[in-house]
Amino acid sequence: MKPIPLHERIRAEIEGAILGGQLRPGDRIPKETELMAQYGCARMTVNKALSALATTGMLDRRKRAGSFVARPRAQSMVLDIPDLAAAIAARGQVYGWSLVSRKLIAPDHADALVLGARSNVLNIAGIHYADDLPLAHEERLINLTLVPEIAHADLSQTPPGSWLIAHVPWTEAENRISAVAAPPAIARALGITRGAPCLMLERLTWRGPDTVTRVRQHFVADRYELIARFGPS
Repeated sequence: MKPIPLHERIRAEIEGAILGGQLRPGDRIPKETELMAQYGCARMTVNKALSALATTGMLDRRKRAGSFVARPRAQSMVLDIPDLAAAIAARGQVYGWSLVSRKLIAPDHADALVLGARSNVLNIAGIHYADDLPLAHEERLINLTLVPEIAHADLSQTPPGSWLIAHVPWTEAENRISAVAAPPAIARALGITRGAPCLMLERLTWRGPDTVTRVRQHFVADRYELIARFGPS
C-alpha cells in the first residue's frame, strides 16, 4: 500500500480534531512552527496541509494572526441553510424532533451514489414539530466518508441538520423548492390527507468538491413559509 503523504496526514488529523469537536469554530490551531516541530517536517509541508483545509472551508487563515477553525457561514444566499430548530424557536413556538428511522446504506446503493461516497451513507428520517404539530418530514443522506463522527451522534435528541451546522463547515449549497402533493407515507407521518399540498425543499451541501449531505423536507403547506429579502444587484 502506498504510504500517505505527510501533508495529507497532517490535514486529516486536524480535520478529525475539528469534526470530533476537539477544535471548535473560532479556535486557533497551532502555529506553523509548532506543527513543524510536532511532525518533524518543513514549513512547505505544513503550509500545504493548512491550505487544503482552507480551500474546503474548514480553516480561516489570517495574515499575521494564524489559522482558525472556520465558523459556519453567515447568511449570505437568498435562501441559506437554516437551523430549523432555531428558526421555529425564533417564531415563538416550541420546537420538537422525532427520529423515525436510522440506517446505513452501502456506497453502491442508488441513493448513496448521489453523494459519491466511498463508504457507507447514513440515512435518517424524522419529523419536525412546531407547538406539538407536525411541521415537516425529513429524509437525509449523510456522507460518512466526510463526517464519520455523526455515525455515533445521538440524533434522537438533536436533529441531524442542527448537528451538521454546528460541526461541519460547508462551502456551497443548492436549494430546490417545489409544490407537491403529499405521498401516502409522508401524509401518514404528517397526519394530513394523502395528496394534500406540501412545500418540498431539497438541498445538496458540499465541502469543496465533495457532497456532505442531501436532504428532502416535506413541509405542511399552511404551516411554513420561506421569506427572502433582497435588493437590486
